[in-house]
Amino acid sequence: MFTINIFLKFALIALGFIGGAILTTTFGFWYALPFWLLGFIMLASYIFLGTVQTAAQLVQDGDFNAADNRLSLTKFPQWLYVTNRAFYYIMKGTIAANRSDHKDAEEHFNTALNLKLPSDNEKAMVLMQLANIKGTKGNWTAANNYFKQARGLNVTQSDIKSQLDMFEKAMSNNKAQMKTAQSMGKSGMRMVRQGGGKSKRRRPRMK
Repeated sequence: MFTINIFLKFALIALGFIGGAILTTTFGFWYALPFWLLGFIMLASYIFLGTVQTAAQLVQDGDFNAADNRLSLTKFPQWLYVTNRAFYYIMKGTIAANRSDHKDAEEHFNTALNLKLPSDNEKAMVLMQLANIKGTKGNWTAANNYFKQARGLNVTQSDIKSQLDMFEKAMSNNKAQMKTAQSMGKSGMRMVRQGGGKSKRRRPRMK
């Protein structure tokens, strides 16, 4: 998809309004109309689309700091077109999760979940991010609830299907450990807690 560099867009906004103002003053409105149109079109593009598209490419490349800086150029995320707003919060959540800031990540993912997502693929992706965060905290009941919601969606992307399968295996391993611990009594529970690091490594990392 064609994109305009955000800094070029800012320059075109300035050119449109400054050039429009100068031409309106010197030659009249009709001479300045193309500049006014350019300025308003670029401004509307910035307001309703923000920097989501270019930030998404940076997230895909794994450059989370650059992606966060690019998203920070979107000054009014609440004004974004609803789908872009959802992706804005998904990326903010992904960046926070990458920094192990689980509180912020949950807030951003929940905000995205309450907005209009394009398809079940994106919804499942967000649910799995939330499930992974809950699993990391050891709250497997909440993680399982998010996982079941994701499983009930019509997921068509192979990578998300793979993540669902991997997480299901991690859930099964965790349940098996808990059952073993219960049969062994208190000493078994201590062993599971001490070996918790191993079970955590089995959980799939969400990207």
